[in-house]
Amino acid sequence: MLRYALAVWLFVFTSCGAFAQTENSYNLIPFPAQFSGQEGQFTLTAFTRILAAPKDAKQQAAAQLLSAQLRTATGLPITVMAPTPAYAKGKHINFQAHTGGRCGPEGYVLRVTPDRVTVEAETPKGYFYAVQTLLQLLPTEAFSPKTVSGVTWAMPACQILDRPRYAYRGLMLDVSRHFMPVAFVKKYIDLLARHKMNTFHWHLTDDQGWRVEIKKYPKLTQVGSTRTETLAGHYGENYPFRYDGQPHGGFYTQEQIKDVVRYAAARHVTIIPEIELPGHALAAIAAYPELSCEPTKRYEVGKIWGVYEDVYCPTEKTFTFLQDVLTEVMALFPGKYIHIGGDECPKEAWKKSAFCQNLMKQQKLKTEEELQSYFIRRIDKFVTAKGRAIIGWDEILEGGLAPNATVMSWRGTEGGIEAAKQKHTVVMTPGAFCYLDKYQGEPTQEPLAIGGLLTVEKVYGYEPTPAELTPEQKKYILGVQGNVWTEYMKTPEQVEYMSYPRAIALAEIGWMPEGPRNFEDFAVRLKNHLRRLDYLGVNYSKRLFDVRASTQFGSDGQLQVRLEKSDSDSKIYYTTNGRQPNTSSTEYIGPITLNKTTTLRAVTTTGATLNETFVIHRAKGKSYTSNLVKQVDPDGRKLTDGEVAQGPQSQTEWVDSWGNDLEVTIDLGEVRSVTKVSVNFLKRIPYRIFPPTSVEIALSRDGSDFKEAIAQPVNVPLEGTWAVVPVVADFKTAKARYVRLKAKNAGKAPVGHPEAGKSTSIEMDEVIVD
Repeated sequence: MLRYALAVWLFVFTSCGAFAQTENSYNLIPFPAQFSGQEGQFTLTAFTRILAAPKDAKQQAAAQLLSAQLRTATGLPITVMAPTPAYAKGKHINFQAHTGGRCGPEGYVLRVTPDRVTVEAETPKGYFYAVQTLLQLLPTEAFSPKTVSGVTWAMPACQILDRPRYAYRGLMLDVSRHFMPVAFVKKYIDLLARHKMNTFHWHLTDDQGWRVEIKKYPKLTQVGSTRTETLAGHYGENYPFRYDGQPHGGFYTQEQIKDVVRYAAARHVTIIPEIELPGHALAAIAAYPELSCEPTKRYEVGKIWGVYEDVYCPTEKTFTFLQDVLTEVMALFPGKYIHIGGDECPKEAWKKSAFCQNLMKQQKLKTEEELQSYFIRRIDKFVTAKGRAIIGWDEILEGGLAPNATVMSWRGTEGGIEAAKQKHTVVMTPGAFCYLDKYQGEPTQEPLAIGGLLTVEKVYGYEPTPAELTPEQKKYILGVQGNVWTEYMKTPEQVEYMSYPRAIALAEIGWMPEGPRNFEDFAVRLKNHLRRLDYLGVNYSKRLFDVRASTQFGSDGQLQVRLEKSDSDSKIYYTTNGRQPNTSSTEYIGPITLNKTTTLRAVTTTGATLNETFVIHRAKGKSYTSNLVKQVDPDGRKLTDGEVAQGPQSQTEWVDSWGNDLEVTIDLGEVRSVTKVSVNFLKRIPYRIFPPTSVEIALSRDGSDFKEAIAQPVNVPLEGTWAVVPVVADFKTAKARYVRLKAKNAGKAPVGHPEAGKSTSIEMDEVIVD
């Protein structure tokens, strides 16, 4: 049966009637603002033509684009013709100017009947986006790069009036950490445009590489574009750090950049270049040390990830350099915005610099944060004088915001809220929802990523306009952006895997009108849309089809496992006896009750699998008191939920205690036999996650008198790779109601550590009581 792709509240033209069955139905992404399904279908034939006014460049560009793709995929001679009276009576695709004033700068009207297709718009963008929707109405083979035979080239009848919610809909690509070739950058832009995103944020400079040719300063690419080697593995994996021993470099010539800019403009994508300042400047300082606060120091392009203390010194020489660089950059990129970074700028170099301290006195600046604001204001004034505007990460709010600046809110939503209240325009890009470098599924089954978990469902659930704002303040929210940081993405294929399909979810929430969204509906449309990505050669992630497990406890205290998936039209089959499940196994209907430690294996009809062991022990589901921060263990259940972290890279099960000894007391509910208590601690030394120096596990019958205790040192060398460190206390035949665990914090990070002198954390998971 065919299905309508969105809830009834979007169907504003007419009520939906029955319509002829077609292969692809209405799997439109992003879904139109106003949509109505109709009866019948329009079929392309060898006689179909695209009619567009010969002298209307807007119509011609989009019509020729559509013609080229249709001829390629269908093999039919679908050419662009003038709308003569003879052709006007035939079954053709008609482009015509919209006169109703309802489309706006990016909108369009699309009408599909069995007799004709009509495309209306007011701007080139509108026609271009109409073509993207029209192609999605056809079978997925319409996206094929070569002719496909045996397909009925029909699209279901409908009426659409479409325009975006937000004016800014973007995706960022970091090419500093790992350089990406021009051909891939163009493909990245293509994919943006196909999903009706209109902004490509190009992160061109950072500590690990300078990627844009600047004629006046050739050392930026001669020196700053290449690092001698790169961190091996994850940042938190090895201590001391290990390196791959391979130089990594690359940059874009100005001619290449001009070519990419033209390419993007043809697809109605504006490019925002980012030149990081005053921090994230090590690659530039390695090329020109005089830009730093210690000109005699030897610098090299960054080999590891993170934040470096080497930043631009706010001297006149530095400002001259940056103005020269930005002048050349503005000549390459014609868009309104120049992104100047402004994030993660350590102040240590400025605090130690006599020049900076004197400058602060001269300018009557009280703090280094105000010095950063002075820095940003100088750049803002220069860029504004050139007829452009700066945009920066939300740290540019610190010390006072430059008058013409737009803020990208990444450290949550607070920066965006504050900027909007100050009447500054804002692009929302909070890390929790918009950072596409996080894991998409269980980390032990995924390519290496920076950490955290961000599913397609969570992305789709994000609302870019904060509810805290008044209607007037909400007008300053320009839109939403996804960010792709490439520390752990060495190839274009890896970038595609991390970007898609999560970028598609962002594209839809940036386009669709404000109001409730239905993820189940989106997931079904997306499932079909992924076939289009197959034809486009996109190495997207298939984690959309994952089956995920979570635990809960019944009224009788029994542990239950819930299985969830995003694609609602597939089924789950499972086993609890260790055997590989198949469609003959038990079908999942509701929570699975476990009475003993069990390895649960599951498979879906889309091929997703699950293999996880759930531990049944005397403390399962029991409450406990601890000095853990509520944010890391909000329900007070992670240590007794029956789920054990699957490895050092897993993060959802570990709980931490920064800078403090850790104490946890579990109430078993009654005096019970206790023979053994075990717990796992995490070792990720570069992240200052140290095993405890010692652990004491004690038992009590009344919760106050802990007579039996086993204390033991934890002798684990700091050097080596990350690891899970088990601690076991064997009580043999003790009885207790309360189990208390005390873990001694390792103190400050030692000399030689990249963050020596800072507090360390204890991270632990599942206290298993047998």
